[in-house]
Amino acid sequence: MQLEKHSIGIGDRFARQGVAQLRALEQAAADGIHVVPVWNKSFREHSLVGTVPADVRREAAAAVKALHWQKSFYVDADHISLKNVDGFVESSDFFTLDVADYTGKPADDDALRTFTARHEGLTGDLRLPGLEGTFRLTREALTAAARKYLLAVQEAGRLFRHIAGRKPPERFVTEVSMDETDRPQTPMELLVILAAIADEGIPAQTVAPKFSGRFNKGVDYVGDVAVFAREFEEDLAVIAFAVERFGLPSNLKLSVHSGSDKFSIYEPMRCALRKYGAGLHLKTAGTTWLEEVIGLAEHGGQPLDVARDIYRHAFGRLDELCGPYATVISIRRERLPAPEIVAGWSGSQYAAALRHDPACPAYNPDLRQLVHVGYKIAAEMGARFLDALDTASESIAANVTENLHRRHIVRVFPAA
Repeated sequence: MQLEKHSIGIGDRFARQGVAQLRALEQAAADGIHVVPVWNKSFREHSLVGTVPADVRREAAAAVKALHWQKSFYVDADHISLKNVDGFVESSDFFTLDVADYTGKPADDDALRTFTARHEGLTGDLRLPGLEGTFRLTREALTAAARKYLLAVQEAGRLFRHIAGRKPPERFVTEVSMDETDRPQTPMELLVILAAIADEGIPAQTVAPKFSGRFNKGVDYVGDVAVFAREFEEDLAVIAFAVERFGLPSNLKLSVHSGSDKFSIYEPMRCALRKYGAGLHLKTAGTTWLEEVIGLAEHGGQPLDVARDIYRHAFGRLDELCGPYATVISIRRERLPAPEIVAGWSGSQYAAALRHDPACPAYNPDLRQLVHVGYKIAAEMGARFLDALDTASESIAANVTENLHRRHIVRVFPAA
């Protein structure tokens, strides 16, 4: 199974927007931008909303059937580990191997010595395709990178082999996620990681490194765009080099996690992808849930009441909801409107505050981040929330499609 050049992770908390999401990819294809969908949902999200991995497969298959989609589609077991992967094996054909808990912990001394000896040829000055100048990897830097990342890649290998023992490797796509570390990887550290992935025999088709800056959920990139652009291009060059040097899959590409709504870096990404002819996997899970709430608000009536209540309860349970996402949100509490104020908003006022439109004076990124982590509230509402989705389905679908197509796909992926 070979993942196409351009793909997008389209998570859907409540499994209701598959058709609306896929329609965005149809519209993009009409523009000459060809992207395949990867429906993704993590163990944590399933646990919070009470779904199971098979629900994602059913949603994806139903959307594909409804729109007569003729291209590939995938279902991602997002951020899985050995502790929870078994429940995903049957229904998934894309596995994001999350080994963050092992990053920074050293492998045993024999493994470190063996690895550094095997890859001593990487030390010295290296030229990377498409980049000017040289990159230097000293033996000390090689050892330090191996000490930080080798055990994590070994765990990814164990996880890959566990999955491959239950599903033939030719029937799934493998991603290795290295983004949840304390600092961004340098180009040479990414090269060491890719060397270790090759040693483990992991046929990785995407890799998710950590970049500089903050990738907070549902809002724009926070950091120096020029620094990100340089890192992104350097990582593309490292991947091209590693594919040739280590015999990794020829379609290996970058995966950008928490990639939704990072509008300020989309143009540099698109330029680099065009320059290198490179692929990209962009994960945009939470943005669809936010468009659902916007659609509820714009519909008015009972759906608007549901949207107001989601905010009211999220405001009262802020610490609880933000805890699991502490490293990827940054909420200024003083910027959050009181629930009594939101209770008096019209649907258009609520939507304007929540919709990611930096040019709109009413847009509130702090409110947006709080609602982003508030999907647990909606899940607890049960039938009341799901009925509201049905009532406002037309408004919601229009927002979901427009958001994915115009704000994301068109801005990131180059046309063929």
